[in-house]
Amino acid sequence: MELNLPTNLTLLRIVLIPVLVVFFYLPWSGAHIACALVFAIAAVTDWLDGYLARKMSQTTRFGAFLDPVADKLMVAVTLVLIVQADPSPYVAIAAAVIIGREITIASLREWMAEIGERKRVEVSWLGKWKTTTQMVSIVTLLLSMDIWLQFLKNLGQFFLLISAILTLWSMVNYLKAALPVLKGDDEELTKKPAIHKIPTLDSTRE
Repeated sequence: MELNLPTNLTLLRIVLIPVLVVFFYLPWSGAHIACALVFAIAAVTDWLDGYLARKMSQTTRFGAFLDPVADKLMVAVTLVLIVQADPSPYVAIAAAVIIGREITIASLREWMAEIGERKRVEVSWLGKWKTTTQMVSIVTLLLSMDIWLQFLKNLGQFFLLISAILTLWSMVNYLKAALPVLKGDDEELTKKPAIHKIPTLDSTRE
């Protein structure tokens, strides 16, 4: 297993998760600003590792597997922290939609790969917009806990709502693409040999 620069950046994103959690609970003013900075750094590495992997021709199977895992872990953990700090029903519902979608689509992709149909649920442009609004909303909500409280809170909740809508939209699109296979003849699927495809080495977002 080769640990090149893009893969190390992905691993850094995972290492930053416990750092963010520790900062979140530190009893000093500015702790949430530090959390926002940590998350912003993670968001930059999220883009940078994929760009470098393509630019430097350093795509690997391990990197392709680890990249979406790191993204989902960082987003899910931070959303749980935000909901714990601000148990608003709007924030909680949006967070549940986002986390639930990630579990659903990850499971769908795994099953589709097992039957050799993963290309039907590959990453789309909508997923990139969903990821961008997620990052913006989370950074804004973290900052709102320390500065410009109400203004940034309203802005962060607005972007989180947009992110939840895009999340549902992208999930529906993936499910529609997989529907012909989901509705297929069970007997036909059992006859078809399972093809375990390696996810695309392109580190584009979901």
